[in-house]
Order: sequence, then structure tokens, then C-alpha cells
Amino acid sequence: MKKYLIIFVTVYSGLLFGYNRPGSSGAQFLLIGVSPRAMAMSNALISASDGAEATYYNPAATANFNKTEFIITHTQWFANINNDFAAVTHNFGRIGALGLLFTSFITDEMKVRTPLQPEGTGETFYSGSFRIGMSYALRMTNHVSFGTSLNYIYSSLYKDFNESAYSVDIAVLYKTNFKNFNFGMKIEHFGSEMKFVTEAYPLPTNFQFGMSVDAINTDDYKLLVTSVAMKPNDGDPVGGLGTELAWNDVIFLRGGYRLNDEVRTFSIGGGVLLKISNNNFHFDYSYNNYRLLGGIHSIGISAGI
Repeated sequence: MKKYLIIFVTVYSGLLFGYNRPGSSGAQFLLIGVSPRAMAMSNALISASDGAEATYYNPAATANFNKTEFIITHTQWFANINNDFAAVTHNFGRIGALGLLFTSFITDEMKVRTPLQPEGTGETFYSGSFRIGMSYALRMTNHVSFGTSLNYIYSSLYKDFNESAYSVDIAVLYKTNFKNFNFGMKIEHFGSEMKFVTEAYPLPTNFQFGMSVDAINTDDYKLLVTSVAMKPNDGDPVGGLGTELAWNDVIFLRGGYRLNDEVRTFSIGGGVLLKISNNNFHFDYSYNNYRLLGGIHSIGISAGI
């Protein structure tokens, strides 16, 4: 346990240093959470992902699932922008686990306006960004798993203003036998630049480190406590704390709080697990507060079949 503490202190200390360059990276939609469960817990789920949501939060975790897992979620973002996510993963045993994930970030219908026709030309358009990825994970030992994702990113602003990029995520998950204490690390969105007109922008590369533990684990109740620290390439380090209280593994209450974040504060949510013909179906909801901007709502369904 001593060496794990040394790793924890070293990594968290390292996250306190770095450049702050807000607005210098593109494809910011990649940093928006996709799972209502994770978003209710301040997205502090890198070491406690449980299902196809792991393809986004920590692909290494998919190596520990025995069933075929899928998830579909919807988040109503600000300015009537729809953020949708879908993923599926299957474990093939010794050769590892494969997953597919898709994210779309699409505006509502907008009018084409010009200086001569400020009220609109009669034309309309949509602006959107998309991510398509494939993940792979392998259990290296009984405690350690490794995972990676390869992603194609495409953004369309208007007609000929389109650009694409490629990225890779690399992640590790370590599971212990002490109260389900886990910790994970990940570097995400490491890849090519996106160029619009004459300006090129790097992807929002982000390093994450997090831990989780079952603070309470009885026959009726379980309290999961999670944490995460993140250092983006264009901003200050931020952190998150999350909790999940489960009653008989049927009803779940969740909450979280962001640390050193000037925009986001608290989050809450819940979920229900239904078992149908030996298959588990999760229905989840979350609310996230963004200070002066207000709040956003997210819903989703996931299953292990």
C-alpha cells in the first residue's frame, strides 16, 4: 500500500504544474461527460466504470466485464445543443475485449444570416461534431488491465468549413482486494490538429488519475467513493469527488462536487436497476450545475446481456 501512496502523491503533485492556455485547443465537445451515472459523480469514474460507459472513461475496465455491455445516453446541452452517446463492448476472453463508441454534438436548426439580410436568407443549417472510436482492453494480471481507444473526429461548422482529426486514448486500471480499492490513469485525445481556414488547433489532450473505494459494503447498502484529478493541455488542473449509495443493488443515489473549477460546481442523480431474464438494465439520470450558466440534464439506459 505504501508504494501506491507514493504513486498517488507523485501524480497528484505533478498535476499542479502546467500551462494555462484557455481557448487554445479545439473539439472541446470531447471533454463533455457522456454517462448520467458518471456525470452525477462529477465524472470521477476513471477507476469505477461499470459497463459500456468505460469505453469513454477508462477503456481498460472493459477487460473485466463478462457480458456484452451497451449504453445509450442523451444530454441536453446549453443553447439547445444535443449531446448523444452510444457504445457497446464485448469480452472475448484471453484475446481481450473490444468496444465501439460514438458521440454526436449537434446544434438545433439555425438561420443563415448575412450583413445584407440580418433576419435570414431563407436558408438554414446545422453545425455538428462527431467522434467514432474503437477500444481494446486486455487483462495483464489479476489486478492490472490495459486499454486503448482509436478515434476519428469530424467537425462541420457550415458547408465547406469541415475538418477531421485522429486521436488515441491510453489507459490503465489497477484493482486491489482491499475494499474494492481501485485506481486508474489515462491520457486521452492525443492526436492530430484540427485546422479551420488558416488556424490550427490541437485536440484537448487531457491526463487523468483517479481512485475509488467501497467505504461501506453491507448486505443492504454499499457506499462507493470516487475521486479524479485532471490536467488539460489548455487549462488549470481540476478535480472531482463522487459518491454512489446503493440499496440492494437496485436503487442508486449519487452526488458529486468539482474542485478548482470556475464553471461547474455540484451534481446529483440517481438510477434504478431492473433484472429481466438474467439481464441487467440500468436507467439513470443526472443534473449538473454550471454556476451562472444554469444546469443541464442527462438521461441514459445501459445493460449487460
